[in-house]
Amino acid sequence: MYQEFEFRLCHLHRVRWVGRKRMWQWLKLDPTLNNMYNLNLNDLQTQFSFPRNQAIDVLSDLHSSELRSSVEKDLRDFNVLLITHSNYPVLLKQIPDPPLLLYMWGNPEILTESPKISVIGTRNYSNEAAKKVDFLLEPLIKQNWVIVSGMAKGVDTMAHKAAIYYQGKTIGVLGFGFHHIYPKENAQLMKHIRTHHLLVSEYPPNMPPRKWHFPERNRIISGLSFGSLIIEAKERSGTFITAEQALEQGREVFVVPGSIFLPQTAGCHLLLKEGAELITDSKDIIESWNTRRKTLNFL
Repeated sequence: MYQEFEFRLCHLHRVRWVGRKRMWQWLKLDPTLNNMYNLNLNDLQTQFSFPRNQAIDVLSDLHSSELRSSVEKDLRDFNVLLITHSNYPVLLKQIPDPPLLLYMWGNPEILTESPKISVIGTRNYSNEAAKKVDFLLEPLIKQNWVIVSGMAKGVDTMAHKAAIYYQGKTIGVLGFGFHHIYPKENAQLMKHIRTHHLLVSEYPPNMPPRKWHFPERNRIISGLSFGSLIIEAKERSGTFITAEQALEQGREVFVVPGSIFLPQTAGCHLLLKEGAELITDSKDIIESWNTRRKTLNFL
C-alpha cells in the first residue's frame, strides 16, 4: 500500500503548470506536502508566483476527484520510486536534475544492480552498427552488466535485444507513460522487457510521447550508469547531445571510432576531440569500471 506522501507527490506531478522546477520549489516550501490541499487561489499566486489563470488550473487539479482516482489506480498498478527512498539509484541522485519520482514496470530489483552501462546511438545506423553492439556488449552481458537504453529505433533496440539474446538484464527508459508505445514496431520488445526486465519512466502512465520528453529522458539514461557507450552518433544529433550531457554529469563516455566518410560516426570523432574515451574492446570499459567504482560509492 502506498504512503500518503507518495500519493501527494504523484498527484502534484500531474497538476497542470507544475513542472520539475515548480515541484522542487513546492517541496522547499512544504517538504511533507501536508498543506497541499489547503491552499487557496491567493496562496498559489503569492507563495508560488502562479499567474491568476494558471493558479485557477492548479487549484482545479488539486481538487479533481478524477485526477485523484487516476493516481490511486496507477499506484496500485505500478511501482513508484521516490527520490527519498533508500533504493533510489545513488548515481542518478547525483546528477544536476534528478527525477523526483520514477514509475517502474517489471522487476524493480534490476534498478539497484551494478554495474550498468548506458548504450546509445543513432536511429539511422550504418551497416556495421549491429556488429559493434554484439562485439562490445556480449562480454559485458555475460559478466552480469545491466544494459540501459532508451527503447528508440536503431542502436537502442539493438542494445536491448542483445541483453535479451545473451540472457542478461536490461532497463528501458521511456520518454512517455506506460499506457503508450513508441515506436509502434517495438510493442513486442516493450512487452518482453516489462515482463522479464524493467521499464522506467518519470512520466505518469497516461502521458503520451512529446518531442521535449526525449531530451529529458536522456539525462536519466546517462544518469543511471557510471558510463555511456556511444556506438554511432551524427554530429549535433540527439545521441551526441546525450553524450555531452553525460560528460557534464561527470560520467565516463566511451566512444567507438569509425570511418571518416560516414556521417554516423562524425559525432563520435567530435566527442573524442572533446575528451571522450576511445574504445575498441569491452576490456577498456571493464578496466575503467574497476578504476572508478570506489569513487562511485560501490565496493
